[in-house]
Parts: sequence; C-alpha cells; structure tokens
Amino acid sequence: MLSNNIRSGALAMAVAAAASAALAMGGQPKPDDAAVAERIAPVAKLNLAGSAAGSGAGKAAARTGEQLFNAVCIACHGTGAAGAPKMGDKAAWAPRIGVGLDVLVKSASVGKNAMPPRGGSDASDEELARAIVYMTNKSGASFKEPAMGSKPATSERNPEQIAQTVCFKCHETGDKGAPKLSDQTAWAQRGSKGLDALTKTVIRGHGNMPARGGLADLTDQELKAVIAFLFKKVGSEIK
Repeated sequence: MLSNNIRSGALAMAVAAAASAALAMGGQPKPDDAAVAERIAPVAKLNLAGSAAGSGAGKAAARTGEQLFNAVCIACHGTGAAGAPKMGDKAAWAPRIGVGLDVLVKSASVGKNAMPPRGGSDASDEELARAIVYMTNKSGASFKEPAMGSKPATSERNPEQIAQTVCFKCHETGDKGAPKLSDQTAWAQRGSKGLDALTKTVIRGHGNMPARGGLADLTDQELKAVIAFLFKKVGSEIK
C-alpha cells in the first residue's frame, strides 16, 4: 500500500509540474472573449441619447404649452391640489395675470409656495412660457404665445396694473393693517420718509406685508414705480 501511495504522490507532482510548465509557456486555453466581457460588464450603462457622433439624433422638438400642461401642470392646476389655481378659475388667476407674463415665467422657473422650480419638470424657458400662456389664456388672459424656437417675449410690467391686481387687495380695504388708499394722513406719514427709504422698507417687508409685497421677481426700480403710483393714487406727495 505504501508503494501505491508513493506512486500516486509522484503522479500528482508530475501533473502539477506539467501544468506549471504549460502556464509558463502560454499553454492555458484561451477563454471565450464574449463570456469574459459579459462577466465583467457593468450592471448598468448610461445612455446619452443623441450624443454619439454621426448618430443623426437631433434635439427633441420643444413641447407645446398644451403638451407640457397635460404632462406636468395638470396634476395641480387641473385639480387645485396644494393650493394651485385651477385652469379656468378666472378669479384665482386674475391677480397672477395682472403681474404680467414675464413675472409669471420667472416665478415658475424658481418655484413658488408648494410648486417646485419649473413645476418639477425639465421644461425650457420657452416651454415653460408656452405652458403658462396656455393656462392663463384659458383663465382670462390674452398673452401672446412665444413662437417655436424663440426666446419668451417679456411683457411690460405696468406699475398701475401691478398695484391694481396686487396692492389694492390690502390697501383698498385696510386688510392686515395696511394703510387704506383713502387715508391721506397715513400715507403722508410714510411719504415723509422719502421714496428711496420707503422702497427699502417694502423690499424687506414690513408688518404683515411680505418682502417686495409678495412679488419676489419685481426689481427695485419696478417696486419704486409701484409705490410712486400708489402715492399718486392717494393724492399724497412723496420725494
């Protein structure tokens, strides 16, 4: 039995030596390239649509306002979810329409209240403007839709229109402690501070009035023009 074990051990050593020699001489069987590639391939691949040179894939055409509305905006503006004004509700849209298309587009692009930036979509400025025009024109507006491939047209923001649609809500009624337009004494006291100082106060917000009167996209100059209009409406002077 001992001699058999010796012979078996010798045979195993001989096989191992032969295998080592074969490996050293490149005698290992060549693996299947496809099988190896499959084993080491990443779990997921990033597909950049249209990025390959010569693929012929062009940029996707801009969506119409109706298409973007039906794909994204309808979730809230079609139901009134999260306090969103429903399309067709003229009373809810009136103060928003009053600030102009440019303000609406800027507000939607950065997000407002419960609405995330661009409504949570990947819409371009052009597509966003078209969707807003689509919604607002069905809710009492008459905005001009930007042409396909063009930059959204900016609407001129009229201080009188902004005051009537936004500021008058509180200043006509005295709501939340706002000085009423009929109270010249209250306005004269504020006017004595000067237009520049009063504009700075409105920018920061005062009392129950939010910063910039709640219109975050109004420029300092536009705010100043609205304040000047309000004083003119009251019949009080401000310098």
